[in-house]
Amino acid sequence: MTEHAARAERLAAELDAAFRNRADLYRLMLDELAAEFGDQKAEEIMVRAIEKRGREVAEVAFAGFGPNDARAIGEAFLAVSPDGGRMYPTDVERSDSHIAFKVKRCPLKDAWTEAGVGDERLATLCRIAGAFDRGLFEAMGIRFENVTWTPGHGPGCCHICLTDRDAG
Repeated sequence: MTEHAARAERLAAELDAAFRNRADLYRLMLDELAAEFGDQKAEEIMVRAIEKRGREVAEVAFAGFGPNDARAIGEAFLAVSPDGGRMYPTDVERSDSHIAFKVKRCPLKDAWTEAGVGDERLATLCRIAGAFDRGLFEAMGIRFENVTWTPGHGPGCCHICLTDRDAG
């Protein structure tokens, strides 16, 4: 293996570890907030904060796009997917006015599963993490739909659909 290839492999592993650390922080923050305020209030607080972060990212990442640029926004999102899309592999469906992703693997969900999180708590954590996507995409004024993982959802993770605001 070349030095460049070894470095790339190490950086990919470090990136995956950073996302798993983010997952652990979400899990621990939810536990602490739930102990203090109850499950519902804890989820509400985390969703507000994470959605707000999504809106902040959208201001920079999608500054040149508008409410009828759903497909272009989705393509830009895919273009910056960590580790060339390997971290969040997706099945993608496209049309002129929309783009939809079925996320096949999520390092956050993987980390929560490996930590022994039960199905109901896992579904809650997926909803919380999905708030980032809601903030990110709704900030652009496009129509956003997201079905996050729930028990019985099958393999994979969330399904996201972006549609132009004015599409029929």
